Amino acid sequence: MRDKGNVTRRNAITGAALGALGVLGFSMSLPATRLAVEHLDPWFVAFGRAVGAGLLALAYLAIVRAPRPTGAQWRRLAVVAAGVVAGFPMFTSLALQASTATHGAVVIALLPAVTAGFAVLRAHERPAPAFWLAGGGGLAAVLAFLVLGGAVSGAIGPADLFLLAAVALCGLGYAEGGALARELGGARTICWALVLSLPVTAAVTAWSALRHPPHAPAAGWAGLGYLTVISMFLGFFAWYGGLARGGVARVGQIQLAQPVLTMAWSALLLGEHVPAVAIAAAVAVLACVALTQRLRAAPPAPPRLEAASPPAG
Repeated sequence: MRDKGNVTRRNAITGAALGALGVLGFSMSLPATRLAVEHLDPWFVAFGRAVGAGLLALAYLAIVRAPRPTGAQWRRLAVVAAGVVAGFPMFTSLALQASTATHGAVVIALLPAVTAGFAVLRAHERPAPAFWLAGGGGLAAVLAFLVLGGAVSGAIGPADLFLLAAVALCGLGYAEGGALARELGGARTICWALVLSLPVTAAVTAWSALRHPPHAPAAGWAGLGYLTVISMFLGFFAWYGGLARGGVARVGQIQLAQPVLTMAWSALLLGEHVPAVAIAAAVAVLACVALTQRLRAAPPAPPRLEAASPPAG
């Protein structure tokens, strides 16, 4: 019993450390996207990053001689790919053509609650009504921010809808990928999802390049390079590994730091002004998200990693 407790404690510590590393990498994704789409077609940015990461994934899988996933795992990988390989990059790239990274950070603050919500649905749990009230409070705070700081008419604009769609799809991809990483490991989960997506991502990238031949200064290519190597590839090695070891709900709380980090990167790298209303909205959202995570982390306890196949990578 003591040995099991020690293993669980080590998994929790390792999961938190890996999760923090993943969040640090992801926190610069919106500023990097903003840099890239200022000069490159958003479709090229969204799917080109996945092509580059997919080629890295093929090399990694060949080096480690990874066994092929089962049929059931391929179906789950398709969900991961739809959420984090295609959906989130596409919608954030479209949104950040017209929106600032600071604005996007406030909306992305909903991601931990959405991730926990999908984890609840996937695990067929029955959380207390307070969970949904807290999640609704976070959504209300985001919508209020969008109305107050959005278009002149006060209406929510297309960029805001793109960001909300990105959050929904990313939360689904995080929850499914975190659970699947218990079987495949964090590195193999994202790598197989990238490989599965390659026929689509390569086709869309080629189509975009033919329509708008890519030309950008060094800053634009640097943004795309970061998105490819860190946001789409190495960041997920740490993130999915952390979710697998520490649990989706528990490690998901670390995402609470992401909006604050993103705002800091946006001010430092892009010179964006962080208005008081954005800070106030972020604080309100994070308070609601923290409550949902606490409620989600109550019974039943997340599955223990040692009962599943040990992750690779």
